[in-house]
Amino acid sequence: MSNPEPVVPVIPPNMPQVKGGAFTRWLGRSILRLGGWRIHGPIPDLAKAVVIAAPHSSNWDGLWGLAAKMALGLEARILGKDKLFWWPLSAVLRGLGVVPLDRSSPQGTVGQAVDMIRNGERVWYALAPEGTRKPVKEWKGGFLKIARMAEVPVIPAYFHYPDRVLGFGPVFQTSGDDAADMAAIRQWYRQWMGKNRQGG
Repeated sequence: MSNPEPVVPVIPPNMPQVKGGAFTRWLGRSILRLGGWRIHGPIPDLAKAVVIAAPHSSNWDGLWGLAAKMALGLEARILGKDKLFWWPLSAVLRGLGVVPLDRSSPQGTVGQAVDMIRNGERVWYALAPEGTRKPVKEWKGGFLKIARMAEVPVIPAYFHYPDRVLGFGPVFQTSGDDAADMAAIRQWYRQWMGKNRQGG
């Protein structure tokens, strides 16, 4: 009899990781196991990257995505609206890697994300390029600008509900042609199925 596939693949040494957190990792893995989900690797061995997650078509994506983050011990950074940072929610958000977005900053979201990546030793900046759970014709291209300006690659992460898999795709290097890069990335995502729609 073959051994069952592990819920979590091998963790690469350069992936940003939360210090300690054994209980959190156990909890994340337990949630995935109870839901029948697993994480497909290999996980890119990178200290800095922009991570995008799609297809995003359901509120359940947040639960499984958070469980995966906890299970991996991944320290991913996410920019959140500064008005959400009130006590005690602010402590929870910071613990989850959410960084307050200064909407008054002349840098804008892209500039703040680029600075966060450049100034950190190990930073995976994560976002959903669709920007909403509803079907959209165009994806938001900010992640390409951030990756290009910060000089880091893009890691595509995906949800595939038919097999209950969260996975990581091949590392994507930006070319400087955002339209071509976006088309290539969206084409790659068409093989994956979210809860309510196909990727891409």
